[in-house]
Amino acid sequence: MIRLEKFEQSDFNQLIEWINDEALMVNWCGFLFRYPLSEESLTWYIEGSNDIKTSDAFIYKAVDVDSGLTVGHISLGGISRKNKSARISRVLVGKTVEHNKGICRQMINEILEVGFGSLKLHRIGLGVYSDNISAIKCYEKSGFVTEGILRDVLRYKGNYRSMVEMSVLESEWKRVE
Repeated sequence: MIRLEKFEQSDFNQLIEWINDEALMVNWCGFLFRYPLSEESLTWYIEGSNDIKTSDAFIYKAVDVDSGLTVGHISLGGISRKNKSARISRVLVGKTVEHNKGICRQMINEILEVGFGSLKLHRIGLGVYSDNISAIKCYEKSGFVTEGILRDVLRYKGNYRSMVEMSVLESEWKRVE
């Protein structure tokens, strides 16, 4: 079982350790950051985040309840209070030994609780590279529906990657619970 906690400066080194190659970083965030990840760029990333009344981004670490260890990272950003919508991004399950244990699904369910429960949103979307089959399956199990594909949206080392756009509405989320 995991819980989400505010991602803070004291968590930077853990994330930097996980993002230890450029391909992984591109998969995690596209080209939002330059490789290698730095404390300076992460300071910019969390600036103004996690204030329930004013922020347009909530950035979390995922903590294993039993061990107390940080096992992942996730953010909910692009929050439009007017349209009651947001976007999940930068989802990462830390060490590869933690993969295929349901951590991603727990993180998604927790962030949906923040979005739909605390922020009272109507729609939450996300984008995932089309070759990330395990993530797509995780999102589908959490109630996300594919809306379309942005073809060849990212060029990395001479190859193009397409992005699957997905979303879940509050009424659909309630049915999944």
